[in-house]
Amino acid sequence: MGAEIVMPKMGESIMEGTILKWHKKPGDSVDVDETILEISTDKVDTEVPSPEAGIISELLYKEGDVVEVGKVIARLESNGQNDAAAEKTEEKQITETKKVEVDLNAVPAVTSEAKEEKVTAQSNGEGKFYSPLVLNIAQKEGIGFNELEKIAGTGIGGRVSKKDILNYLKIRSSVPAETPKTEVKITETVKETAPVKQILTPPAEKKINIPQQKIDYNEEGLSVMEFDNVRQKMAEHMIFSKKVSPHVQAIAECDLTNIDKIKNSMADEFLQKEGFKLTYMPFICEAVIKSLKDFPLVNSIIDDSAVPYKAITRNSLTLGIAVAMDNGGLIVPVIHNSDGMNLIGIARSLNDLAKRARIKKLTLNEIQGGTFSITNFGVFGNDIGIPIINQPQVAILGLGAIKKRPVVIETSEGDFIVARRTMIMTLSFDHRLVDGALGGMFTMRIAKYLQEYKI
Repeated sequence: MGAEIVMPKMGESIMEGTILKWHKKPGDSVDVDETILEISTDKVDTEVPSPEAGIISELLYKEGDVVEVGKVIARLESNGQNDAAAEKTEEKQITETKKVEVDLNAVPAVTSEAKEEKVTAQSNGEGKFYSPLVLNIAQKEGIGFNELEKIAGTGIGGRVSKKDILNYLKIRSSVPAETPKTEVKITETVKETAPVKQILTPPAEKKINIPQQKIDYNEEGLSVMEFDNVRQKMAEHMIFSKKVSPHVQAIAECDLTNIDKIKNSMADEFLQKEGFKLTYMPFICEAVIKSLKDFPLVNSIIDDSAVPYKAITRNSLTLGIAVAMDNGGLIVPVIHNSDGMNLIGIARSLNDLAKRARIKKLTLNEIQGGTFSITNFGVFGNDIGIPIINQPQVAILGLGAIKKRPVVIETSEGDFIVARRTMIMTLSFDHRLVDGALGGMFTMRIAKYLQEYKI
């Protein structure tokens, strides 16, 4: 049996990816987890491994092509098996009656409930046999039963084989398909009945129309840098975020003097045991996790396809930590199940993700599913920054430089100005859901946990 390689989903707001390089060509053999190609999105450049061992039978796109998430980009044949043998094995396992899940986008004029279909092996013209393999391909490619019946089969009794439907798809893709009259009705039905998982991603925009600057490239003294794919996608994603979310900010100064003392007291033992230095970031992440538990609405997303809008609060916490790439651009690896980790566990995850992010060795799972993001522009010495929300999240925390600053200390004997190690935090939040009161309280709760931190 063969396998289909699809353009992977690299994040909830990512709708497409660019093929950077094919490492294999048709006829090449591959092992399980061996790299087949490299792709790029606005979040990351990464390698796509093979799901199983076999031989590359077909590459459907060229290097440089931009492909929608979920589209088949290559096909793989398992070693020692052909299409006919694979289908015969599957056909033996089929009973006379089988439930077939119906895709609303693939079959016109049906409800969202699964229909009961008679799957028979008759070859007298009254019915056709379709293997689960063929039905699965038809469902993925949006082929309804009426269209499926028009495909000429070369199998036993005129049955449609995998090769038949794949050949049909090649011809079909070159001919513009007519839009059925029922398409508008089906779209409305999908919106009403679609599960939450399908509506969390913001509407895709293929191109962002930016007013073009009139630049004379013949002018002396100009040097021109063309955006690479990561920078271009990041630019489009940021424009999209500003268009979708009304950004509001809350800023607070946080005293980290106590954290600094604790960190320094742990430094030598930590370095000896773990092999890397303990930083402020694990302490900050821990405070953010506690604050998100206190204010779970900040850990939500907005379903803006519904009228009225719906806020969907997530039960799990997955922190995304922005990492600046050496060659420019930004990537946001995530720490899954962050709320189940202690300080040491968070520190290990941060160190591992940051190292592998910079050499492009992150897995798909490590760059998707984030529920709240943190970006640290303080590492460059900046005191204050205004971050842009990482869609479809509703807030992002920006961290300024940790410095000694003069602070007024109130005591029973009077007020004194002393040097304290402080940091200025900026929370950017989506004002459609998070109002000023919630944003302000959440920011101050983080500061409180840091200032009163105890081991």
